[in-house]
Amino acid sequence: MPKYYEDKEEDTRACAGIREDFRACLLEHDCVVKEGKMPSECLKEGHCKALQTSFFECKRSMLDTRSRFRGRKGY
Repeated sequence: MPKYYEDKEEDTRACAGIREDFRACLLEHDCVVKEGKMPSECLKEGHCKALQTSFFECKRSMLDTRSRFRGRKGY
């Protein structure tokens, strides 16, 4: 779930909650922190795969015309 702060600006873009969690997962992963690799390299290795898939599904649901009735996936 997204982390909430008092002084934080609200992100009104679509899929903002998943985007924030996905970014936090990548930046706090041992691959980036301890090994010093780029987040894109860690994605290729398969880290944070579940959040990556959820973010993709949320972005894809924006293009799906059925989402007008069902609502966007994600949070």
